[in-house]
Amino acid sequence: MFFEVEHQDTRCRARAGKLTTDHGVVQTPIFMPVGTIGTVKTLSPQDLLDCGAQVMLANTYHLYLRPGAEVLAEFGGLHQFNRWNGPILTDSGGFQVYSLSDLKQISRNGVEFKSHWDGSRHIFTPESVVDIQRDIGSDIMMVLDYLTGNPSELALAEEAHQYTLQWARRAREHFLATRSRYGYRQFQFGIVQGGVYKVLRQASIEGLMQIGFDGYAIGGLAVGEDPQTRREITDFCTGKLPAEKPRYLMGVGKPADILEAIESGVDMFDCVIPTRNARNGTVFTRTGKINIRNTGYKLNPAPIDPECSCYCCRNFSLGYLHHLFRVSEVLGLRLATLHNVTFYLNLVGSAREAILQNRFPAFKETFIKQYLNTEENGSGK
Repeated sequence: MFFEVEHQDTRCRARAGKLTTDHGVVQTPIFMPVGTIGTVKTLSPQDLLDCGAQVMLANTYHLYLRPGAEVLAEFGGLHQFNRWNGPILTDSGGFQVYSLSDLKQISRNGVEFKSHWDGSRHIFTPESVVDIQRDIGSDIMMVLDYLTGNPSELALAEEAHQYTLQWARRAREHFLATRSRYGYRQFQFGIVQGGVYKVLRQASIEGLMQIGFDGYAIGGLAVGEDPQTRREITDFCTGKLPAEKPRYLMGVGKPADILEAIESGVDMFDCVIPTRNARNGTVFTRTGKINIRNTGYKLNPAPIDPECSCYCCRNFSLGYLHHLFRVSEVLGLRLATLHNVTFYLNLVGSAREAILQNRFPAFKETFIKQYLNTEENGSGK
């Protein structure tokens, strides 16, 4: 069985489950660190294991351009290339194509786009994206999708939904007609689109379920809508998606948003927030974010979080991290990233424990109250 719900909190939809892949069993809810081009910036595979990571997310668009699918095939797939032995999930590249607003052309056949590296022209079809992900060798692959920013006109959101659904059908047919390149199982997720319109989300879900996928992702959020709308659409989708399949909320990654989505029944998350913020000097704590560059940390001998188990918190002070960022030392980026990834993984791990003990709503409320109240008044740690 690919996915199993082990327990659902008796007070909400939050659930603890497990994903079984040939590269390991994943306990959910899970946060997947983003390794867009096959690496989580500044971290090695061993660092990820030390942080408690179970899944790495990589991106089809970026890996296709560099190093190229043919290179990955020559090495026997991304696992052999980057030496990450755990499960890998690959996004289809739909979001990256969406962001290239002046470099793309969308049709029923797929997407024609220019490389952001050298301007060369390329075409993604639902079938070619499956083939590329076969070469990458990801354990979980996403179908090619078409998303729009929010809010968008109903007509544009409907076009994106219709194209995504048509492409999903073709992608599934091609997936089932082909085989894994490297002898282990690969799984495929459909992506729910429809902007902020529930009628389109409903139609998308019904169409994807009729096709039948190993799991379902909720796409097209965190692209301009307000937090309340995001929560409403997420809750609407999880209420319609099949309970026996994993649910993945794409690209949503603020701590409070993750907990809200877990309460709605989401199992999987990814976002660049913890790693990107770390490289900019922002680290996460239970009492809000702090900017390590602030002069107030210059003489602070305490770790970021005394209770955190990461290498950074076990060994270094806020004062030392402040120094590293002030002198633009690369080690500072690595240590901050180690901490932030550990913080996120500890957060979903604590959420899972609370679900198993039927106390998730109280856990969520306590965390958000402490985290947001401190963040909103600007005091940080």
